[in-house]
Amino acid sequence: MIRQQTPQHRIWSIIAGSLGNLVEWYDWYAYSAFTLYFADAFFPSDNQVVQLLNTAGVFAIGFLMRPIGGWLMGTYADRKGRKAALTLSVLLMSLGSLMITVVPGYAQIGIAAPIVLVIARIIQGLSVGGEYGTSATYLSEMADKKHRGFYSSFQYVTLIMGQLLALGVLVLLQRVFLTQQQLQDWGWRIPFGIGAFLAITVMYLRRNLQESVEMSKPKQERGTISALRKHPRAVMAVIGLTLGGTVAFYTYTTYMQKFLVVTSGFSKNTATLISSFTLFVFMLSQPLFGALSDKIGRKPLLIGFGILGTLTTMPIMLALGKTNDFWTAFALLMAALVVVSGYTSINAIVKAELFPAHIRALGVGFPYAIAVSMFGGTAEYIALLFKNHHHQEWFYWYVTVCIAISLFVYCFMNDTRRHSKMED
Repeated sequence: MIRQQTPQHRIWSIIAGSLGNLVEWYDWYAYSAFTLYFADAFFPSDNQVVQLLNTAGVFAIGFLMRPIGGWLMGTYADRKGRKAALTLSVLLMSLGSLMITVVPGYAQIGIAAPIVLVIARIIQGLSVGGEYGTSATYLSEMADKKHRGFYSSFQYVTLIMGQLLALGVLVLLQRVFLTQQQLQDWGWRIPFGIGAFLAITVMYLRRNLQESVEMSKPKQERGTISALRKHPRAVMAVIGLTLGGTVAFYTYTTYMQKFLVVTSGFSKNTATLISSFTLFVFMLSQPLFGALSDKIGRKPLLIGFGILGTLTTMPIMLALGKTNDFWTAFALLMAALVVVSGYTSINAIVKAELFPAHIRALGVGFPYAIAVSMFGGTAEYIALLFKNHHHQEWFYWYVTVCIAISLFVYCFMNDTRRHSKMED
């Protein structure tokens, strides 16, 4: 059962849980933000697109580990408690960032360099795979019934803030502290060192979190795959509702910085600025959409994203690829992200409301991680692959079809605000 909390304890727990989430996602997105600078350190090549393909492949490998992380950490959270799992996940993320900080490049140790990079991303994939389900569950359980959409939306506020922080570090290094050559040679290591330090700091903060639920089930019945099999419709709903949202999110966030460089023709610095400005506004929109879902329900927002995403993806991507104007690119990308907010702002609470407490962390994290690893983590790789074969428009259709499939799921699922398992 959900523990009763005073308003002060509830707010502090949500802040503390969200700060940990911020650091986790900063560490995760620092890889993508600095790819343009360290790609040749691990994958020497005369072709920039091939370099980016290799680093995107490593990024995808990290995502492929997320289902294992979602399974292991979800089971651990349901059996040992949310606090223990949240502390462990941030410790693993710190270890992965530290490895990337200190590993020598290909010129120094040859093939061992990309191997260590892959191992580090595997560790980070396990961490972030467990982080999502556990933090989504924790924030949803800590929120009061009338404001669950609003409070749980802060998971994506901190997720985006982590990405924004990674881009902010990049902008400062680009424009204030380092030359382009210094950033290319060794400066790209700085953000990973910062991430490792912040993760260790947050680990101690999370040790003081309050548990969000008191389990009535015995430990052997918590967080098991056999218990999860009793909820097949909820599991498939998580995968289906995530598919389109995760492809759209990673297209317009992590991939977009590279898209603006290699397709639109913007400089690296300008592409970083455009991404930073749009992400900041996108971040601020999450609580607004979350609060709206508390008033009108979750389903209308999901359907709105599905319809608008299906209709606008193709024209927005085509227009972005042809523009070389800063503010036109900003407006187009901002329009796409406002549409995506109908999914991102409430996806955590929707999933949490589908499962009872004794399998909630596993139920939220495991099927979500499967969908993200298959579709979100591979989005950038698929986009670059199509571009390398001179069929970039095929990727735009791919995104459109994924969103349309999720729209079908949204139309036939219950509104979880009215049919919530969190009251069981």
